[in-house]
Amino acid sequence: QRVADGEDVFLLAVGVARAVDDFERGLPTGRVHAIPLPSWLPVDAEAARHALQARRAARQLQCVPLRDQLLTFATSTSIARALADVQFVEWFTTQVPQLELTGRFAWVTGWMRADRAALVTRSLAAARLPHLIRNPDAPAGLEPPVTLQNPGWVAPFEFFVGMLGTPGREEADPSFVLAVLAPMMFGFMFGDVGQGAVLLLLGLALRRRFPALALLVPGGLASIGFGFVFGSVFGREDVLDPLWVQPLAAPLTVLGASLALGVAVIVTGLAIDAFAHAASGLAGRWLRQRAGVVLAYAGALLAVWRPVTGGVMALSGAVALLAGAAFDAASGSRLAASARALGEFAETALQLVVNTVSFLRVGAFALAHAGLSAAIIGLSAAASSRTGVALILVIGNLLVLALEAMVVGIQTTRLVLFEFFIRFLRGTGRAFRPLQDAPLYPTPVQRGPA
Repeated sequence: QRVADGEDVFLLAVGVARAVDDFERGLPTGRVHAIPLPSWLPVDAEAARHALQARRAARQLQCVPLRDQLLTFATSTSIARALADVQFVEWFTTQVPQLELTGRFAWVTGWMRADRAALVTRSLAAARLPHLIRNPDAPAGLEPPVTLQNPGWVAPFEFFVGMLGTPGREEADPSFVLAVLAPMMFGFMFGDVGQGAVLLLLGLALRRRFPALALLVPGGLASIGFGFVFGSVFGREDVLDPLWVQPLAAPLTVLGASLALGVAVIVTGLAIDAFAHAASGLAGRWLRQRAGVVLAYAGALLAVWRPVTGGVMALSGAVALLAGAAFDAASGSRLAASARALGEFAETALQLVVNTVSFLRVGAFALAHAGLSAAIIGLSAAASSRTGVALILVIGNLLVLALEAMVVGIQTTRLVLFEFFIRFLRGTGRAFRPLQDAPLYPTPVQRGPA
């Protein structure tokens, strides 16, 4: 079981001694620190829980006077200011590549967002420092850091991008497109007007305290929309007429729609890849190394209706890819380059097929959600009293919200990372770390008498 705690990730392994030892030996050397269970921990689970609670309470009592001593020490020695200076120096050495200093003049070279130039000017003027700010192009040989700039309703989706790193300057930021695709997939799998409204309200209430939960707002809105499409309100399908179909009444139609959604997502990823190459002046490389894959994928889709035409297009894409590889290779290694490109094409083509079929899970989860809702409604109908009906409906919907919303969120994340991002995003960029406006370490305040 994996447990994350800040920047650390703990892996709990339980088993017989020999199996755990074998498992530990298979972990990466130098990157893993084994923490054995303490000898004072009881074997019984309940006893261990009580022992941990008692030990934690005792440690917290011990920490109170120590915390007061540290606070007094920090105030008397200005340790907080020193720590802030240390972190500032660390930031400066990583973000400022050049500093020239004389008795009267300092030339500082660093990175700054262009739209913050006025703010920096005002700050320097407030400090009464004569200055001149220039915004030239990045020096040759230095890779500028990258910062994502999106409107407020798109910014929460940068969370997905951050899972793979920071887009390089030649890569596109997919957050804007993701703000449409991710809620659409989530809503398709979790389409219900009432349950979507609950997610929406939870997102609005908790997004300030837990920024990641801001994703519940667009997810809840999409769930409400697909709830109208499927005609479902808190699992009941007899309240609204569906704008399209009820999933259990037309399962093949729902699965087919999810497959079409998958094709649209993959095509969007391929289009973003082409746009990013063109915007970076690499259109020629895209034509030689990527266009053949796009043509082959389009041919495979067309082959469903026009087998001959689609087959010719797919074969043409493979030939174009081989020709591009031979063109880029040196004169003596063109045959080897073409053979290597053929192997990569076969792998990419198989990957595209698997990625497309993988979107059937969107329809499958929509059917599972409808089936679970139908089961809850069936159980409530079998209750002998109104109280029993209400209790079953409330508990059932809470179960769906707690369990299925989490599972659907995980599936949406998986589809985004492994079916969409894989087409164009490598995360080769370096994130921009601006200097904090507020003090990094607040000045301690002495506690008065209780």
